[in-house]
Amino acid sequence: MRKTTTFALLATAVVALGCGAGTTDTDTASSSGSDSAAKGEEKAAKTAKIGQPARDGKFEFTVKSSKCGVTKVGTSMLGEKAQGQFCLITINVKNIGKESQMFDGSSQKAYAADGTEYSADTGAAIYANQNAETFLNDINPGNQVTGVVVFDIPKKVKLTKLELHDSPFSGGVTVALS
Repeated sequence: MRKTTTFALLATAVVALGCGAGTTDTDTASSSGSDSAAKGEEKAAKTAKIGQPARDGKFEFTVKSSKCGVTKVGTSMLGEKAQGQFCLITINVKNIGKESQMFDGSSQKAYAADGTEYSADTGAAIYANQNAETFLNDINPGNQVTGVVVFDIPKKVKLTKLELHDSPFSGGVTVALS
């Protein structure tokens, strides 16, 4: 009976450590009050406006324009209709890293004033981008592309900010739309 209990405790400890329950020196250091203030300043510094460059990971994003109220993208023969309204966000993406990187439109998020999060409509983006094959390919270091990220949002909603990511796992950078 005692071996079973010891084994169960050991197994629980191994699972907990594997799930990140253990702490490291950097985890402890980052939870201090002064570091929290620095993180708040860093978060504020990451907010850009339309026309201003904003960096996340290996990409520098510059939102060129935002156009909402669009009901259809594409041509009369090939296209997609909005469930509500399309918001077309024109973005320039520059690779500032040292290796090629894929821009993934589906990693981008948009937010309304009440905090509601909207995901990009990658299907509609195919029709909104005339050169989709170049926009969604790898971007080599120093190169840049401009394309449109599309969000299908309810008709009466107004987007207030974007959260742009160099990958699905990056922290992201905020760009204010108003």
